[in-house]
Amino acid sequence: MTIRYMMLAGVALVSTAAVAQVQPPRVAKKPFQVTSPNGAREDDYYWLRDDTRKNLEMLAYLAAENAYADAQLASLKPLQAKLYEETVSHIKQDDSSVPYAKNGYYYGSRFQTGADYPILERRKGSRTAPAETLFDQPAMAKGHSFFALSDWAVSPDNRRVAWAEDTIGRRQYVLKVKDLATGALLADTVSNIEPNVVWADDNKTILYVEKDPVTLRGYRVKAHVLGTAVASDRLLYEEKDDTYSMEVSRTADDKFICIGVGSTVSDEQRCAPAAAPTRFTIVAPRAREFRYGADHIGNRWIIRTNRAAKNYKLVTVADADLAKGTAAWRDLTPASDTVFIEGFKPFDGFVAIDQREGGNRMIRVLNDAGKSTAVTADEPAYRMSLDVNEETATPWVRYTYGSLVTPTTTYEVNAKTRERRVLKVAPVPGYDPAKYVTERVWAPARDGTRIPVSLVYAKGTRRDGTAPLFQYAYGSYGISSDPAVDPGRIGLLDRGVVYAIAHIRGGQEMGRGWYDDGHLLNKKNSFTDFIDVTRYLVAQKYAAKTRVAAMGGSAGGLLMGGVANMAPADYKLIIAQVPFVDVVTTMLDASIPLTTFEYDEWGNPAQKASYDYMLSYSPYDNVTAKAYPALYVGTGLWDSQVQYYEPAKWVAKLRERKTDTNPLLFRVNMEAGHGGKSGRFERYRQNAEWQAFMLQQLGLAK
Repeated sequence: MTIRYMMLAGVALVSTAAVAQVQPPRVAKKPFQVTSPNGAREDDYYWLRDDTRKNLEMLAYLAAENAYADAQLASLKPLQAKLYEETVSHIKQDDSSVPYAKNGYYYGSRFQTGADYPILERRKGSRTAPAETLFDQPAMAKGHSFFALSDWAVSPDNRRVAWAEDTIGRRQYVLKVKDLATGALLADTVSNIEPNVVWADDNKTILYVEKDPVTLRGYRVKAHVLGTAVASDRLLYEEKDDTYSMEVSRTADDKFICIGVGSTVSDEQRCAPAAAPTRFTIVAPRAREFRYGADHIGNRWIIRTNRAAKNYKLVTVADADLAKGTAAWRDLTPASDTVFIEGFKPFDGFVAIDQREGGNRMIRVLNDAGKSTAVTADEPAYRMSLDVNEETATPWVRYTYGSLVTPTTTYEVNAKTRERRVLKVAPVPGYDPAKYVTERVWAPARDGTRIPVSLVYAKGTRRDGTAPLFQYAYGSYGISSDPAVDPGRIGLLDRGVVYAIAHIRGGQEMGRGWYDDGHLLNKKNSFTDFIDVTRYLVAQKYAAKTRVAAMGGSAGGLLMGGVANMAPADYKLIIAQVPFVDVVTTMLDASIPLTTFEYDEWGNPAQKASYDYMLSYSPYDNVTAKAYPALYVGTGLWDSQVQYYEPAKWVAKLRERKTDTNPLLFRVNMEAGHGGKSGRFERYRQNAEWQAFMLQQLGLAK
């Protein structure tokens, strides 16, 4: 497939290069009706969908778009190279992680200078013992245009390691196993799984989640015994409801293996002893609008739940009372209207809680006596999060802290004495935090809601309404956008760009209600929040009205598409990466990966109210004959999350209808999926292209 495309692309480059400088690619219109219970819609570009990725006419069009983008960006190559070099200069190339302890070993990773992938290793007994290589990822990645080593797990006896590997980018992982004493690969391999593997206590049984080959939905948990045929793998659980996803995990104390299934509005967890994971007991049966996640420590379960607590609370139940159901659950934390519990980690004698309040993410420690202590911070906008904490018999809690000016710092705090110590400050060569300022401002939305905004800019940047602004948001699935230092952003700040994260509704920065107000029939709040943040920052003279760039990816790309239709005059440039822009057509097709999971996120278009509402904002369906800002659109041919044909159709329709002469560039990565090409440097190399284009549009190309 790759070879055939490369030959085709070569033809397209030769045949279009001469005209690419003058006019953009054209794509044929082929009438097609998308039918639904609520009406039919004409879709002239539906033909661009090819699930095999082999249609020559479609591939020729994508190649022509790449050739056109190459031609339009040719003059920016020197700036692109400079931006990439600047970014790399802020990366410590031979960096290493802080080792963590687990089952008698210390685990960590390290990069070699120039390497795209780290080496994962362990040391027996102490941090200074000789290193044993688990994964030499630079060697493993050789010969692959894409490589991702995802979840991995060492057997309880420390003799073998199992992992999930992807060499295509479509997130169809392969299970592999290695003998750590000899380094030899075992013959055992299982294809098309989720990146999720768990060992049973017998050191020979591996639990994994099998994917549906068409929808790529994880729907079966199976047990593979080393040395046996995959066809004989035992089925432990099959989820019949295609709106649920699933995972397998071990509890904090390693006593149980749990199968968790969940949808947007419901969870169900079943657990079995790790010594014999055959008969699984349900912690609590599923119910709509009932979410929970359970972990185990000592002789009790600790559960995060939204039962009688919209922002979640922690409850506990003794092993002996688990079968009594939720009536036996006892509160550990109260329900709160202002504190949202993001997660937790149980230890012997206390629980570390990951929570959100006032738009910031922070850590709190709750001991078994009921005393609660928060870990404090000094900056107005920041994020703390629990780090790797594999050992429970310790008073030390490891967490990370960072902001838009403070590099990620790994701490550990003693839950008993409150002593805190720094384990590592992420090195950022050539970067001085004192040269930058971070702020938290609150922008009023049109309905009166106050939207938190995290800002960073270089000291000396004048607040006089002349600066360029680069605004980012995501705002879907309850995923929050937390501030952090990015080596690829430093060069932008040094050129006078003000960077803003708009914490719009649809995330959970302000709690579960923040999410509820930004999805389903409230989804348009995400779009208007983003626009209102832009207008507020311009009105407050953080930026010039004519120098605003916006960016979002995936569901954030949907946001960009909606903003482009609703307020094109507010933006000089919009960058939409792997954008989910054909909402209605995709959600009508249950064969497309992720569709059935997301009825409670976007709505089910088989229902009239949802269909009409989704159609009213779907970016592809609302492209009209008007002026749009400059656009940079990115996708990956092998994307399994947002199929390549969504942005391809959107770009084709924009080219047909937009009335402006602003540039529209479409970059198609022919060898990658949702996250682009793999490797730590490759990401920055790809980013440098749209950054150079952005700086050109903002008047900063020189």
